[in-house]
Amino acid sequence: MERNLKPIDEQVIVITGASSGIGLATARMAAERGARLVLASRSEESLSKLQEEIYQHGGKAIHVQADVGKVEDVEHIRAVAEQEFGGFDTWVNNAGVSIYGKLDEVSIEDCRKLFDTNFWGVVYGSLTALRHLKNRGGAIINMGSVASDTAIPLQGMYSATKSAVKAFTDSLRMETEADGLPVSVTLIKPGVIDTPYAQHAKSYFEDVPANPRPMYAPEVVARAILRCAETPRAEVVIGGFGKLMSLAGRYVPRIRDIVYERLAPRIQHSGRQLYTGQPNILDQASEDLRERGGDSRATFERSLYTQATLHPVISGLVLVGGGVALAALLQAIRGEARQTGARGGAF
Repeated sequence: MERNLKPIDEQVIVITGASSGIGLATARMAAERGARLVLASRSEESLSKLQEEIYQHGGKAIHVQADVGKVEDVEHIRAVAEQEFGGFDTWVNNAGVSIYGKLDEVSIEDCRKLFDTNFWGVVYGSLTALRHLKNRGGAIINMGSVASDTAIPLQGMYSATKSAVKAFTDSLRMETEADGLPVSVTLIKPGVIDTPYAQHAKSYFEDVPANPRPMYAPEVVARAILRCAETPRAEVVIGGFGKLMSLAGRYVPRIRDIVYERLAPRIQHSGRQLYTGQPNILDQASEDLRERGGDSRATFERSLYTQATLHPVISGLVLVGGGVALAALLQAIRGEARQTGARGGAF
């Protein structure tokens, strides 16, 4: 069955994790383009402020306080959308959090909490949305990560959740296509994005975690999400650097391991003291209402790679350029590996 997705200004869009980072940027951008919004997160105060902001700028939005790790809360989001707007056209499973720490130091309780949000939240949201969309058509957009393709040391459990999200999303896409359902299923895989991600994460470090560079603006992801809400796409990687990370994990995993083992401890520590009791959104909702992380380092406001992959006419040029860039990256990685010293296994 053909998947005819509506223009953004004719859509009702559900966004989870709407009070911060990528979700917040997507909500604001969608409102500017005329979409009606159902905003969900655990933060009632932030959602209320965002709804009022959107109304003041002439948009339409409602908000639902919900924990996506609870299936009954996700069902409530659906019920409110149907009651207020008669349904929805796109459901964006964006809510997520991370944990910084070695796997043998992170508590099992925290690991389960992480999976409740990052994985089960996507499962509950996707299946709830599918039941609604299978007869009317629409889009399900899930937030993965380049960590779906290449594990990140010191964020091992986060990587595990995103790998699970990829497997679930790919399977859901194949099943909906095999059944001929008019539903588009997309996986978005951001690289490093300038959001409060690191500040919001739960940390087992003694210092504040850091986002490595290069970073992309959250609006880069928001534009990709809204493009996929109008045009069916199976998968979108955000940022050329993110694509190179994914390719390294697929084609040169042993070299990837050596480089990550060397670099991960350096690039994920800020050196700034982590004070006792610093809040994290694994344990409690944030009231920040912030898109950016406030990092003073340069952030790319656009990604030529992602723009090109979203426009098929010039995708071929990107693939050629990506091959050249990958060759350069592999040459640099091999140089790094030679300096570090290979430890077993074939390259």
